[in-house]
Amino acid sequence: MTGLLPEGFHDRLPPAADAAARLEARVLGHARLYGYEQVDPPLAEFADELATRLKAGGVRDAVRFIDPVSQRTLAIRPDLTAQVGRIAATRMGHHPRPVRLCYAGQVLRLSGSELDPQRAMRQIGCELIGLDSVAAATEIVQVAIESLHAAGLNGLALDFTLPDLVDTLAAGHLDPATLEVLRDRLDAKDAAGVAAIDRRYLPLIEAAGPFDGAMAKLRSIDAGNALASRLEGLSQIAASLDGKVALTLDPTERHGFEYQSWLGFSLFAQGLRSEIGRGGTYTVVHGKGREEPAVGFSLYADPVLDAGLGTAERTRLFLPHGTPVAVGAALRQRGWVTVAALEAGDTPQAQLCTHVLQDGEPIPLS
Repeated sequence: MTGLLPEGFHDRLPPAADAAARLEARVLGHARLYGYEQVDPPLAEFADELATRLKAGGVRDAVRFIDPVSQRTLAIRPDLTAQVGRIAATRMGHHPRPVRLCYAGQVLRLSGSELDPQRAMRQIGCELIGLDSVAAATEIVQVAIESLHAAGLNGLALDFTLPDLVDTLAAGHLDPATLEVLRDRLDAKDAAGVAAIDRRYLPLIEAAGPFDGAMAKLRSIDAGNALASRLEGLSQIAASLDGKVALTLDPTERHGFEYQSWLGFSLFAQGLRSEIGRGGTYTVVHGKGREEPAVGFSLYADPVLDAGLGTAERTRLFLPHGTPVAVGAALRQRGWVTVAALEAGDTPQAQLCTHVLQDGEPIPLS
């Protein structure tokens, strides 16, 4: 067999490729209504520069190679967020804050996992750079949910997390090494392991589940009001969604949120076991120790499309051989996708058409 691809790579054929383009266009189109303007960074850049902006794992997950021109190491992006941050910090450093940017493009990981073997993926997202306030986070969450609805996805669920929760509660009480172990055990929901360090953190494991119940448990734990501002902000974000999605809270979840600050969230769609997107607050590195607050989200189109979500019915109108050009043009202006017969023996079935032009009108094929 010829045309084999490396492990973790795949072709996307019609109509799936059309569905991918439509999903991307609808998500970015809705983001533009909120003032997000698109940027398009290059597929690869200098590895050392990319590493300074990829806080979680650096370039360990990036495919690297030597540039024959500069003789320096280049890295193919494993994530687009870092590149958008670079653009905001350098080329658009003079732009009034906050700056709203959106993007879409391929990313490449060095290796996949057993649960997710794909290495090449399509990433779509928005970043609001210059603020990480409750108002900024509320806007980003709303754009994420509304853009998915605009793309035809329903049955959405949002799972919040508070990435710096444990650090905030443990400030001044635990040394860094013990704190890191505690984070890992809370993330793994290891009650025995948490109890062995400090039983006071055990209620955090129970404070996970449907949003209202989990928030009530967190408020009862926060006797010293160390989390009061975070919890109030989270409540405001949840209230702004007004029942548009199902809400849950897992306050100690850190997997995939290693570089987020006070807020993180994962997006899920009905019928899919894995998440379809992720977002939260973070900081953009400007160099020389200076950082800038930001908030954003990223969506991964592949799991959505592989599950058949966000797709539209395939509609193609067959134009019999000899149909006047003006007739086809008029039908396309009406929104029809037309496929003209180029030979007398061509058929609508051969061209995968759903309709045929008869007596000047589209007729569905039985």
